Amino acid sequence: MKTDWTQVLRAWVPWAEPLPHALTRALDAVDPEQAVRRHLRREGETLWVDGRTYVLGPRRVRVLALGKAAYPMARAASEVLGPLLDRGLVVTKEGYAGPAWPDFLVHEAGHPVPDARSLESARRVRRLLQGLTPDHLLLVLLSGGGSALLVDPVEGLSLEDLQALNQALLRAGATIHEINAVRKHVERLKGGGLARLAIPARVHTLVLSDVLGDDLSVIASGPTAPDPSTYRDAWDVLARYGLLDRVPPAVVAHVRAGLEGRRPETPKPGEALWARVRHTLVGSVRTAAEAAWAVFRDAGWHGGVLTTTLQGEAREVARVLAAVLQEEARWNRPFPRPACLVLGGETTVTVRGAGKGGRNQELALAAVPLLAGLSRVALVTFATDGTDGPTDAAGAVATGETLAHARRLGLDPRDHLDRNDAYPFWERVGGLLRTGPTRTNVNDLVLLLTGEKA
Repeated sequence: MKTDWTQVLRAWVPWAEPLPHALTRALDAVDPEQAVRRHLRREGETLWVDGRTYVLGPRRVRVLALGKAAYPMARAASEVLGPLLDRGLVVTKEGYAGPAWPDFLVHEAGHPVPDARSLESARRVRRLLQGLTPDHLLLVLLSGGGSALLVDPVEGLSLEDLQALNQALLRAGATIHEINAVRKHVERLKGGGLARLAIPARVHTLVLSDVLGDDLSVIASGPTAPDPSTYRDAWDVLARYGLLDRVPPAVVAHVRAGLEGRRPETPKPGEALWARVRHTLVGSVRTAAEAAWAVFRDAGWHGGVLTTTLQGEAREVARVLAAVLQEEARWNRPFPRPACLVLGGETTVTVRGAGKGGRNQELALAAVPLLAGLSRVALVTFATDGTDGPTDAAGAVATGETLAHARRLGLDPRDHLDRNDAYPFWERVGGLLRTGPTRTNVNDLVLLLTGEKA
């Protein structure tokens, strides 16, 4: 259920007046529709994509929009393209789309766990790419979430195999880079496979990044980017997390065959096909973090953007961030009050219990005992796509008063943390931030706030 998340912020952090506006401004800064419009322009039969010129005849552009932000990106592109548009396909998460429109199909699929609709996505993509010629341009509009939404298993593997593999990697706490090294070697459209299928057409991808460092080979598993990872990397990931005897045997057999040279590798950097492929980054977590900080800066707060590469185990990251807030609260450093530090990135969770939650909620939960009793401090976690894990919340807000309130309700944050059960805790406490689908996706934001003394 969507609630007014700005009211939650005002209830828990009334002394941080710029906070709701800052998070709204952050989302506006990575609005997918505006991001496309800034990089796409047409005059007659000439199309400029981020300054690159394509002279095209009528109906010579096909559009594939893939990811959580696919729908608004596709709407913007179709309006710009006009008569150049041949046809297009939107593949996005359930609940993240609207109605179809002329020349476009809209398809929703499973996320974060791929489902039968994800297989249908692959079939529809293959139909979209049929008949492409050197005179065509394939415009790919890529955003986070595409890995689960588009699934095309290699011969011998099933959807159930890939679902089990995905769940095992997530539960083991593997990073997105590690997960994608495996995914790209058990599927045919990831790791440059889609670009290889689109040749001889020209391909230009506009990317809204949800990956630390904006690595094009990792975003949505890099369907149109060269893949530097190998079967050896995929094998090493499975071995590192003790998954060789815990994932489906067919997966292990396929990766072993690739390791022994009995399966083709993904397209590598330097291959000839990449001469016809271009990429443009249209937005990232850095864009969102800087926009959020600008609101606080203009309101006279001290601080800045601390990092846009935040990563690590959520509960361990919470210890470090809570220590920063303790230093601010007690010694007024590294910045004088009021202070705001903005961080962007994505933590991970090693699942040990059977609870419900997500990485942002777990990070905030782990901070609760460490912030207890501190005056006018807050840690706010926020997934820019509006979805933290398999929940309807974007994140949570923890303050110095949260622990006392939880105890009055008979809640023990440490018990919930042990069970990876952050969502019920925050729901009872009233600290969940529910935005509903934002239709953008550029990682997570964390804001560390210390207000002026009362």
